[in-house]
Amino acid sequence: MGNKKWYGHPVVAMGVLINVFVMVLAIYWSNDPKALWRLVVEDGIVEWMQFLCFALLSGLLGFLAVEQWQRTPKVNLQLLAFVFLCALVGLAALEEISWFQRILNIPSPAFFLENNKQAETNIHNLAMGSGSLHKVLLLKIIAIVGLTHNIILPIVARKRPAVQRWVESLGLYLPPLWPSVIYVVLVAISHLVIDHPRKGELGEMFGAVHYLVTVFAAYFMGAGYGRPAVFQDAPDARRVSTLFCMLLVFLLMTGWMLSAGAGASSYIATHPGFGAE
Repeated sequence: MGNKKWYGHPVVAMGVLINVFVMVLAIYWSNDPKALWRLVVEDGIVEWMQFLCFALLSGLLGFLAVEQWQRTPKVNLQLLAFVFLCALVGLAALEEISWFQRILNIPSPAFFLENNKQAETNIHNLAMGSGSLHKVLLLKIIAIVGLTHNIILPIVARKRPAVQRWVESLGLYLPPLWPSVIYVVLVAISHLVIDHPRKGELGEMFGAVHYLVTVFAAYFMGAGYGRPAVFQDAPDARRVSTLFCMLLVFLLMTGWMLSAGAGASSYIATHPGFGAE
């Protein structure tokens, strides 16, 4: 089920709108240190939104793995891709909130106190030279993979459709080009316009939302995807898409509420020098 509209699918358009809204909010709050910190602080609005999107995306990929097995009960590239990505995204979700450490108020073990840049129980902030694993290695890998998957391959596939067929044969998909361009532009704007030590959290949230909506649009709705989608009946697909758009707005609202009650306010209250240059 192809979709030639520039945004790819209404669910993708809703994801773009949410990302643009958060970017506008960050710019609007850029002259209000307290408000901006509430947005990007540990357990703040942006971080909770990342967790919620990654957790939901992991669940969707797990569902796809089960659905694939029920359709074709054998191990193939499609199944392996779903299982691997489900585990990878689930790990990213748990890493984002340090495996519930701050929510459950669990002290870090001695190893992480000595080797983690933020003294937290997670892997991505482990010390690596003068920086952390996340900044020294993971961000570079994410940037290369992200640009290749979102910009380079979709552009090449427009001239050479065989590229998309090859990607899909690996169990993967290609996101729609223009929403991907908007995603990359928003990441660039967040780095150029926002003056804050945690501005990178914005780009990570943009990526979490972008992949959640494009995965759903491709595998579940068949938007720009050459293989059978989960929902192939048009009326059912339309209804499910509407419900998913509502869910996306609910996720943002939930992240906002969680930031108020599970960390952001307490962090600001216990760090009187927050926002100081």
